[in-house]
Amino acid sequence: MDWAFPYPSFRMPVLARNCVATTQPLAAQAGLAMLHRGGNAVDAALATAIALTIVEPVNNGLGSDAFAIIWDGEALTALNASGRSPAGWTPDRFIGPDMPKEGWNAATIPGAVSAWVTLSERFGALPFDALFEPAIRYASDGFLVSPVIAQIWEKQVTRLGRQPGFAETFLPRGWAPAAGELFRPPHQAKTLTEIAETRGESLYRGALGETLAKASAADGGLLTAEDLAAHRADWVTPIHVDFAGHRIHETPPNGQGIAALIALGVLERCDIAGLPPDSPEMLHMQIEALKLGARDAERHVADPDYMEVTPDDLLDPARLDDLARSIRCDRASTPPREPLATSSTVYLAAADANGMMVSFIQSNYGGFGCGVVVPGTGIALNNRGAGFVTTPGHPNCVGPRKRPFNTIIPGFITKNEAPVAAFGVMGGSMQPQGHLQVASRMLISDQNPQAAIDAPRWRYDYGDVHVEASMAEAARDGLAARGHRLATISPLDVGAAQTILRQGDGYVAASESRRDGCAVGY
Repeated sequence: MDWAFPYPSFRMPVLARNCVATTQPLAAQAGLAMLHRGGNAVDAALATAIALTIVEPVNNGLGSDAFAIIWDGEALTALNASGRSPAGWTPDRFIGPDMPKEGWNAATIPGAVSAWVTLSERFGALPFDALFEPAIRYASDGFLVSPVIAQIWEKQVTRLGRQPGFAETFLPRGWAPAAGELFRPPHQAKTLTEIAETRGESLYRGALGETLAKASAADGGLLTAEDLAAHRADWVTPIHVDFAGHRIHETPPNGQGIAALIALGVLERCDIAGLPPDSPEMLHMQIEALKLGARDAERHVADPDYMEVTPDDLLDPARLDDLARSIRCDRASTPPREPLATSSTVYLAAADANGMMVSFIQSNYGGFGCGVVVPGTGIALNNRGAGFVTTPGHPNCVGPRKRPFNTIIPGFITKNEAPVAAFGVMGGSMQPQGHLQVASRMLISDQNPQAAIDAPRWRYDYGDVHVEASMAEAARDGLAARGHRLATISPLDVGAAQTILRQGDGYVAASESRRDGCAVGY
């Protein structure tokens, strides 16, 4: 069967009082099942996230990091469950201009499991082990691989196929599974059961952790049982900026959400009133604002214990005023041609009839991560250590028990201290760019969430502006006339968005039309 989709199609949003939106239909249904059982939005989000480790392993896994923003019905809070580096990661161990992207020297402590436990303990209505039932079923019985996930799977085989445990777990027949093929990862079923029964203790202070530490030592890695036991997820206060009569919230560093906030704060101060969303004038101002946010993130974002400036410093209104004045409406700026971070991620949003809303993101960073799969467990480790730099004196320089610069960012929108939307756009450096584009379309141009997601996107990288072929010729010509170097980009490389917007007595839920996922509700 030819799995190409050569013709334009239209996806409608879902309007319901209880909703889940994510990148894989089976995972979305896992979350919806929790809502049907009397669970709340946090239960739905966690069941979805756990299922995603099985049905979308190309973008996340049991060794992932996670972040979340939660509206609990009265207030907004956030969780940083990203992992820290092993204690043995001293700067002198990493020689060269770049950090490793594969193998044990790229893997930081897995944090996603701690996010599941911490969120369930504070907000969950269902028993913790109930959240694992759909994922365990998909792992033990198998699931049919969806088309886009199959494409991404195949692309990673050459890079990771020789890493310890990878082929055994993810290439059971010697090659990546094709779309529609049944994939059954039995080790994951056993591991998920153990995590559920021990509430995550087995990974951080028990048998799973010991297995992981022994595998690390056997392969020359430095990740130890003590590193796992020292891990903790941290409750944090979201940071924000006012934009178009609303307030946009992001998790604070070590995540790059502040890049989106700087860009939005700058754009708010530019002369964009009345500009159509697809006009070259609007797109130009967005791109220029994004460059400023990305530059600040690259210079300053790190583990907050090591940053030399605070988010308040970077978001100071007077500073944003100055940045906005630096933008020329007729000419593109020419920042250095430095590559921005790329990665693969899963994002989901969930909301329930009682008003709870969740914005949740989970990632192994580079697709399957570092490629290492812990023997007998199915735990595919992240390669988040690649987010460090080796530049001495830089706040994000690699060091022991330190959180690296992290690309994944859940977003949230409020107005007058009331919830408006949970939203996110996964995909490395595309994430703040996607937040800027989707939020601008919804809040400035009043586009519905599905239209804001479906609209042609641009992605700034290496000094070039990569645009989708669907972008109007007039818009491309207008950008080129302002000095932007344009290139065409695949729809798979402009991220994947999900949004749940509160409206009236329920929600409008939208999902990425470029991927396999969907929004579901009742």
